[in-house]
Amino acid sequence: MDVTLLTVPDCPNLPLLEARLAEALSGRPDVHITCQVVTDHNQAQALGMHGSPTILVDGLDPFAEPGQPAGLACRLYRNAGGVSGAPSVAELRAVLAAGERDDT
Repeated sequence: MDVTLLTVPDCPNLPLLEARLAEALSGRPDVHITCQVVTDHNQAQALGMHGSPTILVDGLDPFAEPGQPAGLACRLYRNAGGVSGAPSVAELRAVLAAGERDDT
Protein backbone atom coordinates (compact mmCIF):
# COMPACT_ATOMS: atom_id res chain seq x y z
CA MET A 1 0.00 0.00 0.00
CA ASP A 2 1.24 3.47 -0.88
CA VAL A 3 0.35 6.50 1.24
CA THR A 4 1.17 9.96 -0.05
CA LEU A 5 0.92 13.12 2.03
CA LEU A 6 0.31 16.24 -0.02
CA THR A 7 1.14 19.47 1.74
CA VAL A 8 1.86 23.13 1.14
CA PRO A 9 5.20 24.49 2.38
CA ASP A 10 5.25 24.83 6.18
CA CYS A 11 1.74 23.39 6.65
CA PRO A 12 0.95 23.72 10.37
CA ASN A 13 -1.17 20.53 10.36
CA LEU A 14 1.38 18.24 8.70
CA PRO A 15 3.13 17.28 11.99
CA LEU A 16 -0.25 16.32 13.50
CA LEU A 17 -1.09 14.13 10.48
CA GLU A 18 2.36 12.52 10.53
CA ALA A 19 2.07 11.72 14.26
CA ARG A 20 -1.41 10.24 13.90
CA LEU A 21 -0.40 8.29 10.80
CA ALA A 22 2.65 6.88 12.58
CA GLU A 23 0.40 5.68 15.39
CA ALA A 24 -2.14 4.23 12.96
CA LEU A 25 0.62 2.41 11.06
CA SER A 26 2.37 0.97 14.08
CA GLY A 27 3.39 -2.57 13.14
CA ARG A 28 2.59 -2.05 9.44
CA PRO A 29 5.92 -2.22 7.56
CA ASP A 30 4.01 -3.00 4.35
CA VAL A 31 2.95 0.65 3.94
CA HIS A 32 5.20 2.98 1.91
CA ILE A 33 4.83 6.67 2.85
CA THR A 34 5.94 9.65 0.79
CA CYS A 35 5.44 13.35 1.32
CA GLN A 36 5.10 15.78 -1.56
CA VAL A 37 5.14 19.56 -1.26
CA VAL A 38 2.64 21.21 -3.60
CA THR A 39 3.24 24.82 -4.59
CA ASP A 40 0.61 25.77 -7.17
CA HIS A 41 -3.05 25.19 -8.00
CA ASN A 42 -2.39 23.26 -11.23
CA GLN A 43 -0.18 20.81 -9.35
CA ALA A 44 -2.81 20.49 -6.60
CA GLN A 45 -5.48 19.75 -9.18
CA ALA A 46 -3.35 17.20 -11.03
CA LEU A 47 -2.51 15.35 -7.80
CA GLY A 48 -6.01 15.44 -6.31
CA MET A 49 -5.10 17.67 -3.39
CA HIS A 50 -8.16 18.93 -1.52
CA GLY A 51 -6.35 21.21 0.89
CA SER A 52 -3.30 20.81 3.05
CA PRO A 53 -2.62 18.26 4.30
CA THR A 54 -4.24 15.68 2.02
CA ILE A 55 -3.63 11.97 2.47
CA LEU A 56 -3.83 9.70 -0.56
CA VAL A 57 -4.11 5.93 -0.15
CA ASP A 58 -2.99 4.23 -3.34
CA GLY A 59 -3.62 7.50 -5.19
CA LEU A 60 -7.12 8.19 -3.84
CA ASP A 61 -8.28 10.64 -1.17
CA PRO A 62 -10.51 8.59 1.15
CA PHE A 63 -11.59 11.71 3.03
CA ALA A 64 -12.65 13.84 0.05
CA GLU A 65 -16.26 14.92 0.00
CA PRO A 66 -18.11 14.70 -3.32
CA GLY A 67 -17.53 17.83 -5.38
CA GLN A 68 -14.76 19.07 -3.11
CA PRO A 69 -12.50 21.22 -5.29
CA ALA A 70 -8.74 20.91 -5.48
CA GLY A 71 -6.84 23.60 -3.65
CA LEU A 72 -3.92 24.78 -1.58
CA ALA A 73 -5.90 26.11 1.42
CA CYS A 74 -5.69 24.62 4.88
CA ARG A 75 -7.83 21.52 5.16
CA LEU A 76 -10.04 20.62 8.08
CA TYR A 77 -11.32 17.13 8.74
CA ARG A 78 -14.73 16.61 10.37
CA ASN A 79 -14.98 13.94 13.04
CA ALA A 80 -17.14 13.02 16.02
CA GLY A 81 -15.38 15.63 18.15
CA GLY A 82 -15.81 18.50 15.66
CA VAL A 83 -13.05 19.47 13.28
CA SER A 84 -9.31 18.90 13.26
CA GLY A 85 -6.32 19.54 11.03
CA ALA A 86 -5.95 15.77 10.47
CA PRO A 87 -8.10 12.65 10.62
CA SER A 88 -8.16 10.82 13.93
CA VAL A 89 -6.02 7.72 14.46
CA ALA A 90 -9.21 5.59 14.38
CA GLU A 91 -10.28 7.14 11.06
CA LEU A 92 -6.83 6.56 9.58
CA ARG A 93 -6.82 2.94 10.73
CA ALA A 94 -10.25 2.44 9.15
CA VAL A 95 -9.26 3.79 5.72
CA LEU A 96 -5.98 1.87 5.79
CA ALA A 97 -7.81 -1.34 6.64
CA ALA A 98 -10.28 -0.67 3.81
CA GLY A 99 -7.38 -0.07 1.42
CA GLU A 100 -5.82 -3.34 2.51
CA ARG A 101 -9.06 -5.21 1.77
CA ASP A 102 -9.20 -3.57 -1.68
CA ASP A 103 -5.70 -4.92 -2.44
CA THR A 104 -6.72 -8.54 -1.89
